[in-house]
Amino acid sequence: MSAGTALRLLLVGLLAAFLLAPDWFAPFFARFNEFGAPPIYDQGNLLQLTLAHIATVIVAAVASTLVAVSIGVFVTRPAGARFLPLSRTMIHFGQTFPPVAVLAITVPLVGFGQVPTLIALFVYGMLPIFENTIAGLESCPPAVLEAADGMGMSGAQRLREVELPLALPLILEGVRLSLVINIGTATIGSTVAAKGLGEVIIAGLLSNNTAFVLQGGLVTGLMAVLLYDAMRLLERRLVPSVRA
Repeated sequence: MSAGTALRLLLVGLLAAFLLAPDWFAPFFARFNEFGAPPIYDQGNLLQLTLAHIATVIVAAVASTLVAVSIGVFVTRPAGARFLPLSRTMIHFGQTFPPVAVLAITVPLVGFGQVPTLIALFVYGMLPIFENTIAGLESCPPAVLEAADGMGMSGAQRLREVELPLALPLILEGVRLSLVINIGTATIGSTVAAKGLGEVIIAGLLSNNTAFVLQGGLVTGLMAVLLYDAMRLLERRLVPSVRA
């Protein structure tokens, strides 16, 4: 077993232990709180909040991937090439528009809860997937594309059987980056009553309890690291040419 694998297993074990039995870690977090405040978050179930956090990020990532890849494919076809500058401008604007501003705009329209957070993460997560889709499709060797045309493939067949498989490593890299970014960004959802680890952080800030803030931040950070590694493993499984 390599040192990297051992470290990953250790992190998974620590995260699972903390979520399943957080009271075991009370002596460690007690040094960060004051005035007799509880050392472990006690206003909700940490495991349930973590699962809700992950679910929100994954749902948003699936939506972002479907839309970003579809737009990326469209603007790399002859019929859609003229829409590339407009699409790129709009998606870049979505990335630079603060997620908290998206929440402020969407809450009056759809109410409080998970939906505004999903919309913010969807908008915020599209850019790396979109750009990597375009880069992957445009990097396909012309000789390979000409060979596919010579075999009598239609445009749809060439896209499905040649271009997308060749572009897959870059597309997956964009999805991985989007997921890791949104794991942290999703914590802002708690400002609009969305379930997630942001609840723990906000509770700590409101009560001046550093232990709560650390718990929310550490779990979020560990999930981002483990999710990054999981996506790398998935890339190697789906695309044998990808190496760690």
